[in-house]
Amino acid sequence: MSGDAALDTAQRLIALIEAFVRESRPQAKLTVTVDSSLERDLGLDSLARAELLLRVEREFNVSLPDQTLNSAETPRDLARSVMSAHGTHHAAVDRSLRALVVEDTHALPVTATTLPEVLEWHVARHPQQLQIYLYGDDDREYEISYAALQEGAQAIAAALVARGLEPGDTVAIMLPTGREYFFSFFGILLAGGVPVPIYPPVRLSQIEDHMRRHVAILQNARVKMLITGPEAKPVALLLRSQIDTLDSVLTGSDLAQKHAAFTRPAIAASDIGFLQYTSGSTGIPKGVVLTHANLLANVRAMGEVVQAHAGDVFVSWLPLYHDMGLIGSWLGSLYFGFPLVIMSPLAFLARPQRWLWAIHRHRGTLSAAPNFAYELCARKIDERELEGLDLSSWRYAFNGRSEEHTSELQSHHDLVCRL
Repeated sequence: MSGDAALDTAQRLIALIEAFVRESRPQAKLTVTVDSSLERDLGLDSLARAELLLRVEREFNVSLPDQTLNSAETPRDLARSVMSAHGTHHAAVDRSLRALVVEDTHALPVTATTLPEVLEWHVARHPQQLQIYLYGDDDREYEISYAALQEGAQAIAAALVARGLEPGDTVAIMLPTGREYFFSFFGILLAGGVPVPIYPPVRLSQIEDHMRRHVAILQNARVKMLITGPEAKPVALLLRSQIDTLDSVLTGSDLAQKHAAFTRPAIAASDIGFLQYTSGSTGIPKGVVLTHANLLANVRAMGEVVQAHAGDVFVSWLPLYHDMGLIGSWLGSLYFGFPLVIMSPLAFLARPQRWLWAIHRHRGTLSAAPNFAYELCARKIDERELEGLDLSSWRYAFNGRSEEHTSELQSHHDLVCRL
């Protein structure tokens, strides 16, 4: 692209951002430059940036990569993305129907007292039945059966035990939505450990700050091991001196090595299923101990209210480090034997229509979101992108909000939304 075209792009982009900032923050008197920080200088949180990107795409008739939502920190970054995206367009949302058929049974693991027992119950009866239908960040779709979930978890468990994990030890999971997360969560349980889900870093430039935010949680939980992505591992290792219990920082490749079979420890209903922490964005992170008995009682009660059954399909983009995404969406679908269709929070924020079309495509019956997500879909999706959308299968739309809702959304890493 010529220098004149680049200058024109930058000027149009600055004008668009100035108009957007005036609209979203009418009381603020701000000057927008090519190097203004979208978040720090202009006060645009993750939701505002998502809306800004939609406007940029329409103004320049381009399709920006999803990761632009996290990677673009200044108007200059946005201009580069726009210039490199000229002539490219996202593939159309798959509108074909993809029914997720599972075994029609009214039986439930009512005698199970722990989460591993729930998984074993399903593996014993329908090992190849679909449990998770995952939309990956690499634009691929993955199917995970009950047997595959157990096999992946057992491999993780063996690796953790080989590295010294003992029953009752806590293991933090700082991973995005993906197969590694699902395998790691149950792998920790099978090894007798206690999962501690915490949100993963969003931007590479903020990994160090992100890790420092989590020191208080890792200290309080007395975490022995941390499972994270390769980008965060070097910083985590540097912070290990501040966490006297932390022995190992592990990535998926570290845990992929084969290890000898291990003896599974006994797990009781009163044992801890996982430790749930607040993000700490509005104060010191607070933890809650959730036993297997707590979790199963919660799941069973929710299922009874909505009359959950194997014919349901839960569609979710919610984070897996908080209750509605982890307990309501995943563990609920796991227990009642229906598929979970899941994508990452970033995939939803970048293209909100993906959530709705996933419900359409898979004939979703259950789904959940906080207030802002419904508002985003109602106000920001172009009507042309909803032509042919059929949500008639959706029988329960759960809505979650709390007093902390607004402050929790000041940055993308706080998409927990206190559901």
